[in-house]
Amino acid sequence: MSKKNITKARLLQNRRWRIRKKVKGTAARPRLAVRFTGKHIYAQAIDDDKAHTLVFLSSLDPELRAQKLKANVAGGKALGTAFATKAKSAGLGLVVFDRCGALYHGKVKAFAEAAREGGLQF
Repeated sequence: MSKKNITKARLLQNRRWRIRKKVKGTAARPRLAVRFTGKHIYAQAIDDDKAHTLVFLSSLDPELRAQKLKANVAGGKALGTAFATKAKSAGLGLVVFDRCGALYHGKVKAFAEAAREGGLQF
């Protein structure tokens, strides 16, 4: 691993820690954490008081895997709407958005807007 990569990874971790100091999920308003990797998208609603995941959905889910979602803007929109419907069926309406160190831009923004259109408020 080169020195440049170590620095970039360190900067990303610092952003994650800085966001997590401010964003905290409760049972009434859980934290919606979304993470984009090179191939897949992971989203979960977390109650930080109990350290318990309330709702989890990823692009590896069998129904979404058939759609062959990628970790791009179109995949973010599709997963955002699917996550919103799953969260609404679990009784969640209010969430706090955690972008996990990523910029609120492109695929993260597309996921957030799709989740809002699906009925989640944040």
